[in-house]
Amino acid sequence: MRQRLPHLLDYLREVAPDAICLQEIKCQDEAFPREEIEALGYNIATHGQKTFNGVAILSKHPLEVERGLPGDENDLQSRYLEAVIPWGKTVLRLVSLYLPNGNPVATEKFDYKLAFMDRLIRHARKLLDYEEPLVIAGDYNVIPMPLDAAHPEQWTGDALFLPQTRAKYQELLALGFTDALRATTDAGGLYSFWDYQAGAWQRNNGIRIDHLLLSPQAADRLATATIDKAMRGKEKASDHVPVRIDLKG
Repeated sequence: MRQRLPHLLDYLREVAPDAICLQEIKCQDEAFPREEIEALGYNIATHGQKTFNGVAILSKHPLEVERGLPGDENDLQSRYLEAVIPWGKTVLRLVSLYLPNGNPVATEKFDYKLAFMDRLIRHARKLLDYEEPLVIAGDYNVIPMPLDAAHPEQWTGDALFLPQTRAKYQELLALGFTDALRATTDAGGLYSFWDYQAGAWQRNNGIRIDHLLLSPQAADRLATATIDKAMRGKEKASDHVPVRIDLKG
């Protein structure tokens, strides 16, 4: 957070989203830079972890928060934060998600990824029962289709693109969710992540792994979906860029 705080503050000033989800904050709750962000009018909820993982939600409106993905009381990794935000005559339920990477594949890390996705599917099914606008936003570490990679052949053995991973993602979608970006376009060349290695950014060798999944009630209000690609070209940029949606009030 500290290294890229200036980029975040600039984004909050320029784009001024009503709410924003952050992943991999890599700091404990007490170390989160609240003062600078609160000065811009945002309420803050965090689910942090020292050195690793960590998620946050910033909102211009009050937050009612639940921390951690249900289903495994022994899971201590901070990867899931859920908030209810007042929105006119209704509420918006917003999730900041950092789904496990899963690599190397032939290890317990891939097993953990699939088990986490199973828990997410079970919990998401319950959330849909509320029949309210719901957005599950974040780094899914899933390349849904070959269209979502500049060179899909480079990812065939990777946990982000294995058939098991993509099948779990499709199972989540099949509950009734809409992939916000794909609801607005079926174009190729739309990526949210460029590795730091091998000049991936310079060669536009990207992948789309950051998604916003919408419940039917949220999908009905979807106006636009945008990838803020220019953020990747900034000095000391994150390897991910924001994916942004506009929901009609």
